[in-house]
Amino acid sequence: MSLTYDYYDLKVLARQVRARYGLKSLRILPYDLHRIYSQEGIEIDYWPYPLKTLRGVFMWDDFGATVMLASNLPIDPLVFTMAHELKHFLTDRDLGLSYCDRSNINKRIEIGAEIFAEELLFPDQYFVRYMQNMNITRERCDAKTLVRLKLETKTTLSYAGLAIKAERLRYAAANSLTRVTGWRKLEKVYRETRIQRMQ
Repeated sequence: MSLTYDYYDLKVLARQVRARYGLKSLRILPYDLHRIYSQEGIEIDYWPYPLKTLRGVFMWDDFGATVMLASNLPIDPLVFTMAHELKHFLTDRDLGLSYCDRSNINKRIEIGAEIFAEELLFPDQYFVRYMQNMNITRERCDAKTLVRLKLETKTTLSYAGLAIKAERLRYAAANSLTRVTGWRKLEKVYRETRIQRMQ
């Protein structure tokens, strides 16, 4: 497989991986990715040193596949990075080495890995279904909606990833959610409001 993989192909590939490995939940954990890595023969090397922007590296050589991961990643970025590097294993082995950090995020191969990881963790069809169940129509998804979605599904796709998905699927206007900061504060307010309503 190579860079000829387009947007749709990567979505299909992610759904195929979910089906092949029985990923039915929207809460994909490191354990789930470790299981896939083990069955695919991918070695993991946790890098113990501080890496300012580097999240992961995929390497392919005569000895096989290795993914290097920053050891201090919280669960959401860890799972996303593992899914991202899995795409490199499945489609980019001929390149030998691929690294994931902020400096190359706009390169086509990296955008493809982001698309694959996002679909693996939270398929579009599930997002659309949740929007419908929450009575959220196109262009009406706001930050509060995404906080509710993340808490109800317990997904490990980050708020940033959910914001990108909401805008891309046109449930929110362009740049209306991807520019939001302070997601954890919004989550705290949402939790507190729910507790007050229950009292």
